[in-house]
This record gives sequence, structure tokens and C-alpha cells, in this order.
Amino acid sequence: MSADRRDSSTYLMLVVTMALWGSAFAGSKVAIAYVPHGVAAMLRFGLGALLMVGWLGIVGSLRLSTREFGRLAVAGALGVFGYNALFFWGLSLAPAIDGSLLIPVLSPVLTVGAATVLLRERASRPRVAGLVLGVAGAAVFLVGIEGGFGEVGAERLLGDLIYVAAAATWAAYTLLGRRILADTDPVRATTFAMVIGAVLLAVLAAPAAPDVAWSDLPPRFWGTMAYLAIGPTALAFVLFYIGVRRIGPTRTSIMMFLVPVFGSVTAILLLGESLSPVQVGGAVLMLGGALLALTEGRLGRFARTGDG
Repeated sequence: MSADRRDSSTYLMLVVTMALWGSAFAGSKVAIAYVPHGVAAMLRFGLGALLMVGWLGIVGSLRLSTREFGRLAVAGALGVFGYNALFFWGLSLAPAIDGSLLIPVLSPVLTVGAATVLLRERASRPRVAGLVLGVAGAAVFLVGIEGGFGEVGAERLLGDLIYVAAAATWAAYTLLGRRILADTDPVRATTFAMVIGAVLLAVLAAPAAPDVAWSDLPPRFWGTMAYLAIGPTALAFVLFYIGVRRIGPTRTSIMMFLVPVFGSVTAILLLGESLSPVQVGGAVLMLGGALLALTEGRLGRFARTGDG
């Protein structure tokens, strides 16, 4: 296969990956209509972890050293347990469309901001402008919640703030992951982090699990959980890391900005959700700020770079 055809097939594969991740917002919202949000998180990542263990058993090794376990325990506690405990909690209070915009767009903004402040990375003018624009867009998005400070609006605002906390958790995981997972195979790291995170999610869900009428859960629920475990949780991670290996992390990361697009479309089509005009404006500001902060105004050069 020629390099151009290989790159084209890789980008198509990554579009599918982003579609899977985007659809997880609406799919997870469907799941929590039947069970408590903690139980839904446990099932999604418990099933996903089993699939990833099976995959790793075929292509790699299931042995884990004590040193690796310590690192992956941190990754699983933060990137799987912490993030998804907040993500599913937010879903129980706010529309999925809000999360599909706030989390994937704010995460890179917060990551770049934290790296600039805490790790003293270079703070160029475009990067600073992007950070300011992204934060301003988030503020506009939250102000634009329909319902104002009424009961419905207040609940949605709380859910959106929890989404912001989830984005911050993912940003922290991203920064720590650069160091604690630097010498670990990505698929191997993801598998064990998912297993550890799923165990912690099971502990969180334990008080609510006995109250679930398991025998009454309809096929739609189990079909949704199967899709979430297979598609956005297991398959998407494998496809993503194939993409990183083929075209590099820099060009792959640009594709992440398709997640809000797919997330919004699926939330509108499947759940009938919507955004206020002010929220749309805030989302545009967030997206522009995130792109500017990440690429520092050099989008064309950034997209052509394949070595990360």
C-alpha cells in the first residue's frame, strides 16, 4: 500500500474512532435512564476491561510487574475511575450534548494551561490567547444554559460544572500519563488501567447495585451496554493507538476535535437535545481557543507533522 493510501485509510479509521467516542455521550445517557449512573459506569468499563484483557492476551502479555502496577494504578484511578465517575454523574444531571462539547474541547485547553503554569512550558502569545478564549467560551456556554437559575437550569448548571471537573481530571491524567506511562506499551497500559479503574467503579457502584431490578432491564439497555463496551471503550482505543503509530500523535490529536461534532449530532438525533444560541456561541469560542492553544496558530504545520 502506498504512503498516501495508507494515510487516507488511517484518517478514515480515525474518523470512525472519533464517531465512536462521540456517540458514547448519547449512549451513556440512554444507559443511565435504566440504572444509577455509578452502575452504568461500572458495567461499561467492566465489560470493556474484559474485552481489552482478551485482546491483550492474544497480542501481548498479561504479566504485570510490581513497578508497573503502581504506575497503572495511578492511571486507572485518575483516567478511568475519576474521570468516568464524574462523567456519568454529570450525565445524570445535564444533557449529553453539553458533555460532548465541554469535555473534549476543554480538556486540551486545561492540559495546555496546566503544562504552561505547572511545567513551565513556553507560553507564546497565541497559546495564551487560545487559553483565554477557551475559558471565556466555557463561561459563555455556562451562562447560556436555558432555564436560568430555575430548578431545571440549576441542575443543568451543576451537571455542566461536573463535566468541567471531568475535563480537568482528564487533563491531569494526560499530564501525569506522559511520565508514568512513558515506557509502557499503550494498549497494555490502557488495558490494565481500565481493569483497575473498573474495579474502583465497582466499589463505587456497590451500594446502588442491589437495588437494580436486573431481570427487568430491557434488551435496549443490554444492547446499549454491549455497544458502549465494544465500540467506544475497547475498539476505539485500539484504533486510536494504531493511528498514533501510523501518523504520529500530533496529527492524530487534531482528529480529536471531531468528537464534539459527532457527540452533538448523536445527542440531537437520538435524544432530541438542543443548545441555546448563546451556548452555540460559547462552543465556537471554546473550539477556536482549543485549536489556537494547541497549535499556537500554526494549524497547517501542526497537521503535517507526524512525529509528535
